[in-house]
Amino acid sequence: MAGLPFSIVDVFAQRKYAGNPLVVVRRAGSMPAEEMQAFARETNFSETTFVRSDEVRDGAFDVRIFTPAREIPFAGHPTLGTAAVLLEEVVRKPVARIDLRLGVGVIPVTPVYESGRLGLLWMRQNTPAFGKALAAAGVHEALGLAAADLDARLPIEEVSTGLAHLVVPVKTLDALRRIKVDPARSEKLLAGMGAKSICCFAPEAREKGNDLSVRVFAHHYGIPEDPATGSANGCLAAYLAKHRVLGGERVDVRVEQGHEVGRPSLLHLNAEAAEEGIRVDVGGRVVRVASGELH
Repeated sequence: MAGLPFSIVDVFAQRKYAGNPLVVVRRAGSMPAEEMQAFARETNFSETTFVRSDEVRDGAFDVRIFTPAREIPFAGHPTLGTAAVLLEEVVRKPVARIDLRLGVGVIPVTPVYESGRLGLLWMRQNTPAFGKALAAAGVHEALGLAAADLDARLPIEEVSTGLAHLVVPVKTLDALRRIKVDPARSEKLLAGMGAKSICCFAPEAREKGNDLSVRVFAHHYGIPEDPATGSANGCLAAYLAKHRVLGGERVDVRVEQGHEVGRPSLLHLNAEAAEEGIRVDVGGRVVRVASGELH
């Protein structure tokens, strides 16, 4: 596979070496899936993406996403990070939209340009589907919290906008910080569910101007804690809209994630009711770190 270009970027980052790191490998159409998986395990980032070609097929770039443990059909930070790399290295001119064909279908990404340079990127996620609701007992135990640390006014609910997550409301930022997941208990908790990761949120933030704090745990995918999770935050946006957590169906918030793992991240969430269901957009910035060739 010598000569395949790759880039390392930080997604949902305000600066280099923050946010969630991502490796994007281009022109990987002839690369066997087992080698993609081995390379993703080698990088040990939350996800690594492989773009089949620098040419679009039926208007979209074909992209595969791998965690260190397995291939997945959708994830948020790989979608935005891959779109940014393609815009800067392949498209090389301002466009209104770029489409990525993932395991869940075509995901559109809308770039925002600031003085001619790439700024925020927004992805339109699939219409959310709401699944099982769980009792608090097994959940707080899996998280290493007391029952009183969870917000009993809100449900613990499975949500998917392409990749399912269990959304868990936590009362305070202090409680969110104290979470220590028991992998065995969490695996048992999620057995039989589509969700294989847990998205915990609290209605507080560290920095003025931000609204919520989030932590995401995905041991099933080889990710004990993810620094920034676009798919989970899309599920959270849908959850906030459905349950009117912020007082109405419209959501426009800034979310902090990754502080506990030394990778501070900032995600922008928009959601609102539409004819087809709740419309979900997740946005963030992408910062370039390095590039090279895969030998």
